[in-house]
Amino acid sequence: NLQLSILTVQLAGDTPVSTVYLIDASIYIFQAHFSPYTECYDAQNNDLSAVYGFTRFLLQFINRIKPSHIAIARDESLFSGFRHQLCPNYKSNRELPDENLKTQLDACALVCDAMGLANFASRVYEADDILGTLAARISRLENPKLAACIVSKDKDLAQLLVNERNYLWDFSGNRKRYRQDVFDEYGVYPEQFPDYLGLVGDSVDVISGVPSVGPVKAKALLSEFPTIEAIYENLSAVGDLKFRGAKSLPIVLADNLAAAQLSKALATIECDVRNEDESFSSTSYEDLKVGLPDKTGFEDLLRELNFQNAERESLLYQFEKVFKIT
Repeated sequence: NLQLSILTVQLAGDTPVSTVYLIDASIYIFQAHFSPYTECYDAQNNDLSAVYGFTRFLLQFINRIKPSHIAIARDESLFSGFRHQLCPNYKSNRELPDENLKTQLDACALVCDAMGLANFASRVYEADDILGTLAARISRLENPKLAACIVSKDKDLAQLLVNERNYLWDFSGNRKRYRQDVFDEYGVYPEQFPDYLGLVGDSVDVISGVPSVGPVKAKALLSEFPTIEAIYENLSAVGDLKFRGAKSLPIVLADNLAAAQLSKALATIECDVRNEDESFSSTSYEDLKVGLPDKTGFEDLLRELNFQNAERESLLYQFEKVFKIT
């Protein structure tokens, strides 16, 4: 029998569901790095805002939720991941972290270790793929009382809501989205999200999509044909659909087949990574159980990072309080 989470949430039908929390770390690390509300510097004026804010977020999250199972995914694949090999222009609007931020990103992993939290990163796969693989593994357990909560505000992760229990949670905004919420907002189901982005594109990640196909047309197409592949298999019927601009779409789609296919590939989260070089690919549900905190390791890390006394003492106090260490 699987050991289930202490925390339960109530979903439709008042069914108690135990939750595994899958955290998209980059959202919270970069939010802290650029936020004026989490500014933190050492005595030499080196920026510590990212690791400081991320540590505070984790302590707040654990204190509020008291999770029994958790995984944290970090991004280290910018310009080295498999998507960049498919399309060199992918995420070309991003910049690699400077030395200061790189040091902080490495420190964020050590913070997770000190808290006993499973955390993963890859030079090939993005954090989304790590979260997708773990979420799929949880879903394959076919336990009707086990849910995956993806802690992020990234809309791309909506495609992981493969059942009625899984949900996206923007923790900072306290907004939860389930399958039906995704459909209500975008007019497509979560599993259609790669097809949707394959058509409309995504300027945030520099995914082109198909010219002249926006959200309205994409929604209309995917309500009739469930995937991009199905759309192209029925291209002759697209012109007969009853929405504005439908008649000219077959030509546009035919001229942009490669762009549509590539855009969908870039937008699709890998949910079945099997690579012996990637630790997350062989991680089990049991491996995600929150481990024992390491107060000494945490305190040593804060000193190594050269936190000033006030911030160091504040974080250490919160650490002791959250993990009930005397």
